Amino acid sequence: MSANETQPSSNFIRHIVAKDLSENKHNGKVATRFPPEPNGYLHIGHAKSICLNFGIALENNGTCNLRFDDTNPEKESIEYMQSIERDVTWLGFQWHELRHASDYFEELYGYAVDLIKADKAYVDSLSAEEIREYRGTLTEPGKASPDRDRSIADNLALFTAMRKGEFADGQYVLRAKIDMASPNINMRDPALYRIRRVHHQRTGDQWCIYPMYDYTHCISDALEGITHSLCTLEFEDHRPLYDWVLDQLDIPCHPQQIEFSRLQLEYTIVSKRKLNQLVTEKHVSGWDDPRMPTIAGLRRAGYTPAAIRDFCERIGVTKKDAWIEMSVLENCIREDLNEHAPRAMAVLQPLRVVIENYPADKVEHLHLSNHPQHPEMGERTVVFDKVILIEQDDFAENPPSGYKRLIPGAEVRLRGSYVIRCNDIIKDASGAITELRCSYDPETLGKNPEGRKVKGVIHWVSEQHSLPAELRLYDRLFCRPTPDTEANFLDAINPDSLTTVTDCRVEASLANAAPESCYQFERIAYFCLDAKDSRKDHLVFNRTVTLRDTWTA
Repeated sequence: MSANETQPSSNFIRHIVAKDLSENKHNGKVATRFPPEPNGYLHIGHAKSICLNFGIALENNGTCNLRFDDTNPEKESIEYMQSIERDVTWLGFQWHELRHASDYFEELYGYAVDLIKADKAYVDSLSAEEIREYRGTLTEPGKASPDRDRSIADNLALFTAMRKGEFADGQYVLRAKIDMASPNINMRDPALYRIRRVHHQRTGDQWCIYPMYDYTHCISDALEGITHSLCTLEFEDHRPLYDWVLDQLDIPCHPQQIEFSRLQLEYTIVSKRKLNQLVTEKHVSGWDDPRMPTIAGLRRAGYTPAAIRDFCERIGVTKKDAWIEMSVLENCIREDLNEHAPRAMAVLQPLRVVIENYPADKVEHLHLSNHPQHPEMGERTVVFDKVILIEQDDFAENPPSGYKRLIPGAEVRLRGSYVIRCNDIIKDASGAITELRCSYDPETLGKNPEGRKVKGVIHWVSEQHSLPAELRLYDRLFCRPTPDTEANFLDAINPDSLTTVTDCRVEASLANAAPESCYQFERIAYFCLDAKDSRKDHLVFNRTVTLRDTWTA
């Protein structure tokens, strides 16, 4: 845990685990798992689950497995698996064992046979539409399928034939035999297996029947010896089915399912289906677009693992869904980078300044601190010479009231350098300012001028000894706080979520910046060197977050 991360706070899951340990439940063990389906990239909501599952294990000398729920091969891929492993590792966690639901396909099939033999499951020929019709509603009980009383022998024969591929996709399903009048619709004879001829990324064409999630998940937990199966609130109504399956089978371990609120972050979408739509319809450049709430996108934007872990701890773990303000996440990364990011200077909209009384053949190498509060972070060298560049906004010919930057006939301090005075303004034929003619006070390097007070400080770079750079000014992808509640979430896309600055100049010390390294560009914002598009001859920096929270809808 880094210095700025929030200390672990008490929550109801920590209380449950502590109580279980005090009572020697689960033989004093704590074993958790993070079980994503590899059908997309992980997002900030998954980060909450990752931090919770791995955190609970770490705090209690337990274990946490990474398990891929790969039972729906139509939508899953090796690419997604690799991205998930990469994201979990980058967040700072290491799994005890890497598992896949497909590791248990043979055991799952065997347990399904056991359910049939116990008259707890049957093969049904109803179509998906008919099953929905027979299931009933929240106010009306369901009705039994005509196949519900099929003999055990016939069910075993049909299920064997299903595995052998003797039937068409969708022709049969295996259903649990529970209670068609249950007030919990999930208990009204849910499907356990379906026929689906789809090539699996790990098992190839070995199987043409695949187990359903609710059946697979609880058995996988039990086989791995999981003690606390932590999941989000949408699975609360599935817990009776989780327990029912395990109660029917001869499995020594019976994990405890505990639900917590999912992360709902304002100005974001965390539906994988909708995130995929953003990617496939090219509203963003990919899953790792810095505007995406994916872990890959946050990483590319310059978010750090420490900031994300800190965020997940700050929002807490509760039983009640609530929207989290985006400013909470942004403040976490802002605080982290304020503490750890080295400083540098960049000029987004350059205005040329000629220091008339500075010798043309003179070049000074100034040593500037990388961090004003952390001298241990060392210094960098910045060149000062006759022609420098400042921000256009840092000069005003007709300044507004309270303006404390450069104006005609007045002085301003250059960050870490000298005090300069504006003597003359050069304009082009259209009246646009193209250059300032200034003078400098050679006695003001590192000290105030005699007899006068200079209020303003501005940043700058040398024209000759600076580097061109592209700055991508990313903002929130959506301009309304709850885009998921819109009739069409795409209508809430922020048209100004990306502004590209191509004529920026940055100080030469950034020539050897490492990919994903973060900087505070003084007086502007925090930026990260893009790992994908940046090159030695074309530096690209992504804006991570502004220096202050100034965002308004």
